[in-house]
Amino acid sequence: MSEPIELLTASPPPSPARTRPAERPPLRLGLVQHRWHPDPDEHEAALAEGIGIAAREGATIVCLQELTLSRYFATTPDGPGGAGGAVPEDLEGGRTVGFARQMAASTGAFVHASLYERADGDDGLGYNTAIVVAPDGRLVSRTRKLHIPVTAGYYEDRYFRPGPAEGDPFPVVPLPAPDGGAAFGFPTCWDQWFPELARAYSLAGAEVLIYPTAIGSEPDHPGFDTQPLWQQVIVANGVANATFMVAVNRIGVEPPLTFYGSSFISDPYGRVLVQAPRDRPAVLVADLDLDQRRDWLELFPFLRTRRPDAYGTLTR
Repeated sequence: MSEPIELLTASPPPSPARTRPAERPPLRLGLVQHRWHPDPDEHEAALAEGIGIAAREGATIVCLQELTLSRYFATTPDGPGGAGGAVPEDLEGGRTVGFARQMAASTGAFVHASLYERADGDDGLGYNTAIVVAPDGRLVSRTRKLHIPVTAGYYEDRYFRPGPAEGDPFPVVPLPAPDGGAAFGFPTCWDQWFPELARAYSLAGAEVLIYPTAIGSEPDHPGFDTQPLWQQVIVANGVANATFMVAVNRIGVEPPLTFYGSSFISDPYGRVLVQAPRDRPAVLVADLDLDQRRDWLELFPFLRTRRPDAYGTLTR
């Protein structure tokens, strides 16, 4: 018998800084918070159930957790050839993109997912990559995680290359919706702690940042619950950059880690619109009043009043 999935929904609260009517209808977004299931078919079925719930609620895009189809394997410093047993996959033809395509086609929603992407080279490392697949099967976005954690239980430097800085490290992706659309950014997990990244995306016009996530206990500090800090910094980065923030975490015990769930969606005013529990599967669906970004930046014009001429020390 499958584990029950709780559905939590939210309508947009009023925009306190609004001086004129909204120009766009709300965008409905969904996310699925779940645990990892060792049986691949059971795991895909559990995620598919959540995606279906969100799509039936009318979500234009449904977002999934970091390393969507696998366990979180970067818990040891052994690297892919060691006890971690991680195997990178090709982007096209790989299991994750195939699953996302199947779900997008069957539900009519864009599907966002995350995978361990194979990379060329002799170092054995891959990329931690977020993707988005359209209902017609097109791969419309691929964003490689830029910042890589190096800490006990999260030895990602032994598995992942950082996403390249050249080219466009902060790609903004417009996704259509029945009554318009929005501009999205798709960074990953550890990226959410860096204000520079959220600012770069906002300057490029991103309205919604989606972070597939795998975060929980700290093996070297078992009494330290980082969940409040994690949430506060993401919400604050959204306030400072007038962006909606979507954090999609996993739940469950994957030794030595216990993931603390708490997935949430926040708005540019720092209000958490809807939040999942710490230890149970959940589907979150929220309507995003996209013109709240406009309203907030007109009242508090952070982007227009920057002083990049004084920021040289940030790049040294």
